[in-house]
Amino acid sequence: MTGLMALTFFIVNQRIKEQSEADGKRALETAEAVFRNSQYVRTKNLLLRFHNLPNDTRIRAAFVKGDALTLRDPLQHLVNEQGMDVVFYATTDGKILDSEESDPTFPVSTFESAALPAVKQALRGEDKVDTIRVGEKIYDVVSIRVYDAEHVQIGVLTLGSELGDAVAQEFSRITQSQIALLADGQVVVSTLTGSDARAQFISAFKEATSTGNVNLNTDVKPFVLGGQHYYGITGRFDSLSGDQTLGYVLLSSYEESLSSLRTAQQVLLSISLCAILFGSAVVWFLVNKVTKPLRELRDSAEAVGRGDFTRRVPVHWHDECGELALAFNRMTENVQQSRAELEETVETLKSTQAQLIQSEKLSGIGEFVAGVTHELNNPLAAVSGFSEMLKGMDVDEKYRRYLDMIHKSAQRCQKIVQSLLSFARRHPPERGAVSVNSLIESALEIVHYQLRTNNIEVVTRFDRSLPVVLADSHQLQQVFLNIINNGRQAIEEHQAHGVIKIITEATEKHVRVIIHDNGPGIPEENLRRIFDPFFTTKEVGKGTGLGLSLCYGIIKEHGGTITPVSRRGEGATFIIELPVSHISGDTTKLLRSHDVGVLNSNEGVGKKILVIDDEEPILSMIHEGLTRHGYEVDVVSDGETALRRLKQGRCDLVFCDWKMPGLNGREVYENLRVTNPDLCQRVVFITGDVINEQMERFLEGEKRLCLAKPFTFDELRGAIRNVLAAAA
Repeated sequence: MTGLMALTFFIVNQRIKEQSEADGKRALETAEAVFRNSQYVRTKNLLLRFHNLPNDTRIRAAFVKGDALTLRDPLQHLVNEQGMDVVFYATTDGKILDSEESDPTFPVSTFESAALPAVKQALRGEDKVDTIRVGEKIYDVVSIRVYDAEHVQIGVLTLGSELGDAVAQEFSRITQSQIALLADGQVVVSTLTGSDARAQFISAFKEATSTGNVNLNTDVKPFVLGGQHYYGITGRFDSLSGDQTLGYVLLSSYEESLSSLRTAQQVLLSISLCAILFGSAVVWFLVNKVTKPLRELRDSAEAVGRGDFTRRVPVHWHDECGELALAFNRMTENVQQSRAELEETVETLKSTQAQLIQSEKLSGIGEFVAGVTHELNNPLAAVSGFSEMLKGMDVDEKYRRYLDMIHKSAQRCQKIVQSLLSFARRHPPERGAVSVNSLIESALEIVHYQLRTNNIEVVTRFDRSLPVVLADSHQLQQVFLNIINNGRQAIEEHQAHGVIKIITEATEKHVRVIIHDNGPGIPEENLRRIFDPFFTTKEVGKGTGLGLSLCYGIIKEHGGTITPVSRRGEGATFIIELPVSHISGDTTKLLRSHDVGVLNSNEGVGKKILVIDDEEPILSMIHEGLTRHGYEVDVVSDGETALRRLKQGRCDLVFCDWKMPGLNGREVYENLRVTNPDLCQRVVFITGDVINEQMERFLEGEKRLCLAKPFTFDELRGAIRNVLAAAA
């Protein structure tokens, strides 16, 4: 027994040691991934931070004038106020007009040469970030295109920020590791001091890069610095110039793990000795058969005390001990039955609570999506409107194809926003005649990006003569979305590419939807349990086990069936059947035409339109679009200015944004009701926000028209014709 315990001690000790080393290496690999991501985020933040800088009126004026004297103040401002180490400006022919630096001794010419690859790519039409070496220092560089008022590129603005001690300390804090940055075989900056550390960093980087591999060297190696044990990993910075001397070394201490290992060894040794003593005592007690019935009763009582109500005491003799064992077994059965009833009640409560939590989450998502809809619809309206207007002009056929792509992409963004809002917002249960095809298409719009980026192809075969069903559209959409998402997750966890097939067909009494994925399939032992609440095969935190349970409940409430069919390795298929509704109706969702109408330059002659909106692109779009059709268009960006403008002259119709700083659309309307009741009847509202119940009641009560952004020029002109005809 002693030899067996010694062997057990050796095996467990070895496994703990290996696990400790593996944990340390995984921690360092994670830190390396965090470091690379942090450097990526840092460079992207530089690009985002200064992307719109050339659009500043004062700075653009200096760039347009294009002389060193005019550029000096803006460039000096970037160095002093924006915290950059060096800034220079180059024209489109590559000539550097002026530069500014925070340190007078800084080698500007060397910096300009090192940053040249980024400048060249920016001159070719792409803002660029890069990591370069200047002397014994490393810099992050961002090159941004500069345009004049006509959107013609006139040069490139280049800014540099040093990767110094402060940045290294920040990276060390984020990755929870020590870090050293190297350039040209020398340590530029390090969070560990000492010549021994620098020498080891240089040696490790040279060894890791000696193979000539341009990619990162991900081998984790041990280090000993100042008596401390570390794991180290080396890598290179991405550089447009291909400079392979720029790199880094990350160190993660596993001194604490070694200390814990020694402690665990001592504890394990103590436990082993105790186990030997305990085993000897058990053998001695087993020899004493006289106390065997009492010990069995004791062991059973302890098991019941721990919650094991399946334990029963064997009855060997029909004496006092046997009667005691029978009474104990009856008591255990009663307790077990009560415990099962209690657990069933607790599970029911948990299921109800989880459904409430899920409902609140969806409600929160709905409020968030509704909040950002206004911010998304305004730029979408500008993109859609300008692209529609340009499509109606005489442009090169190649550019017309680009305009079609822009217009269709804007329409797709609009559909995605509407689908997300429709899915996430809380809706009262209501049933009506719905098209199953349209609901599936809407669900696919929501997950289109995840499917495309995970290389999952969606193949649909819809029966376009499919009859409608009487159902709650939001609940059915949730069912389709859950099943498609489950298929996507199953595929992406097991293979690089996949296919999801969706088929709709009609039988005499049912509409059938078949959703099949070519993932790993569902094991037979799990197939009977997938609709049970809280049953999930996903890791903790990645699933609640309620998705398919909710789908099953929704389909059953609609009088339908949902049947899973699967074999391991052959994918999974869900067959949904819903009863056919006898309500007549169109089985497909008709899409609104966005074709540009015929240009009629005399359509708006003699008609004056006032447009009120706080978004300058929207004002420009409407002004240009209506002016082409002969309308006289005046634009203002706030309600106060609009009211003053209306007092100064005639106006035939007013387009007014509903939500604006200062006076909003309703306040402008109420003011016109008092000062100009006739014009008040010719007000058309426009909004990029969600039309809530309060706004809907106002529009219905006042019989006012409201156009939701983004809208087409046909809709805009149609609103003008309808309102003016009604007011005539």
